Amino acid sequence: MTRVLVTGAASGLGAALTRAWRARGDEVLATDRTVDGVDLALDVTSDEDWALALQQVLTQWGGLDVLVNNAGVAGGGRLDVATLEEWRWITEINLFGVVRGTRTFVPMFKTQRSGHIVNVASLAGLVHPAGMASYNAVKAAVVALTETTGHELAPYGVTASVVCPSYFRTNLLASMQGADTVIAGVVEHLVESAPFTADDIAASVIAGIDRGEELIIPDYVAQSAWDQKQRNRELYDQVMRAQAAKLDRIT
Repeated sequence: MTRVLVTGAASGLGAALTRAWRARGDEVLATDRTVDGVDLALDVTSDEDWALALQQVLTQWGGLDVLVNNAGVAGGGRLDVATLEEWRWITEINLFGVVRGTRTFVPMFKTQRSGHIVNVASLAGLVHPAGMASYNAVKAAVVALTETTGHELAPYGVTASVVCPSYFRTNLLASMQGADTVIAGVVEHLVESAPFTADDIAASVIAGIDRGEELIIPDYVAQSAWDQKQRNRELYDQVMRAQAAKLDRIT
């Protein structure tokens, strides 16, 4: 039996991961900002909430096998449209939420000399389209943080994985904020037309975790984009700049 804590578990990928783990008999502590539909209220921007989550894990299980830093919000906007307040908001949740979770549980994992930290980033952490600078930046930072975590904790038998999906159908857009309404419209279309559900992505993520993958790219759209960037950077840049030009015409 695996003991798992999932943040952002009230809906979307977090809820799908929770269902999938429980369906195979694992124990999951599902957390979110409110207690509706989850086991524990956890605002990932709150040090106090993280301390309570740690205490709950100790009381309930005495240890933890997998920490899933999944909670996040949608954002973005062109460089001259997105405000600094938007940058601070998305960084506090999408990056520092992961940092807080990691810092909270690393001492436990070191003591156990086991554990797995799973950080949900995005294809945006690997491939960086125009109009999404703040989202790209924080997700790329999560990718870098995860790699560093894996290296630093390897001597303790602790592993780390980062998840980088493309767009999939979820309610993430309910959290989207920002002055750039054009970008919001583009992202809304991409999410609504995506060929994958949260359950599809969750199944691929858990399979990747079981295989011990450090970089989990759970869908073929994301894998194709990442492969193109690695194989043919010139073509990748052409595609990204063509998308930027198309965005400029929309405005």
